[in-house]
Amino acid sequence: MGKENHTDVLQFLLLGLSGDPKLQPILFGIFLFMYLVTVLGNLLIILAVSSDSHLHTPMYFFLTNLSFVDICFTSTTIPKMLVSIQTKNRNITYIQCLTQVYFFMVFAGMDNFLLTVMAFDRFVAICHPLNYTVIMNPHFCGFLVLMCWIIILPVSMLHSLLMKQLTFSMGTEIPHFFCELAQVLRVASSDTLINNILLYIGTALFCVFPVTGIIFSYSHIVSALLKMSSAISKSKAFSTCGSHLCVVCLFYGTALGVYLSSAGTHSSQGSIVASVMYTVVTPMLNPFIYSLRNKDVMGALVRLLRAGSCP
Repeated sequence: MGKENHTDVLQFLLLGLSGDPKLQPILFGIFLFMYLVTVLGNLLIILAVSSDSHLHTPMYFFLTNLSFVDICFTSTTIPKMLVSIQTKNRNITYIQCLTQVYFFMVFAGMDNFLLTVMAFDRFVAICHPLNYTVIMNPHFCGFLVLMCWIIILPVSMLHSLLMKQLTFSMGTEIPHFFCELAQVLRVASSDTLINNILLYIGTALFCVFPVTGIIFSYSHIVSALLKMSSAISKSKAFSTCGSHLCVVCLFYGTALGVYLSSAGTHSSQGSIVASVMYTVVTPMLNPFIYSLRNKDVMGALVRLLRAGSCP
């Protein structure tokens, strides 16, 4: 029984971040802390926006969706890694790996799309302020988020279905701490040409198009800012998109590091480190960026915590 794929018995071995037994308790503590901070921080953003009527605007509607997706994004990979460290069992079944690939692609794609939608929201707010409430009405905002889900779900399912057609050797090792699609395709025993073609198409759809949309939005925003005569108006306008711009740079900077490190070397260590930044650190920092750089969110968080501490 050399090669199998359509069976629940087949298992992969996730090599993880390090094979050193002495480092495992340290890694467990670090990633458990980061996961809890990520979940708590993003939940606080969702609760703060939901509880404050002043934040019931398109920008914060998209922010709550981003926070929800970030929680799910991190939950796709970190809990499994923590269980593997704790139980000292790095095996992951074929079905679990397939499920992880699917949900990772769904939430990574949603992150891309939501950041693009948020850039469009800032474009309308700064470049077309008089028509902002008309254009970004609640129905249209809901439609934009719904369209993101409608696009991402079937495309991710197609990737998973094609992956299901591949064959793998028993005891296949994946040099990563989770089932990342590109890494899984590299260890497949069968031909992955169709999968790789779809992967390139998916990269264009989930990365190139969103980045193009963000660049388009911010090029018009910068142009509009340069035309403003008042320094106060420029500062106020830029402050509304400063947090989003920081998150965009952090998200795409670390994501770019994953692909550059994996493309530039056959060693997976650089890709793993970049993936940690991309999948763990960025979702953890997003709530801090939006709260510390945004007085409205900070005020809502303070009021929420005060209300929670009152008897």
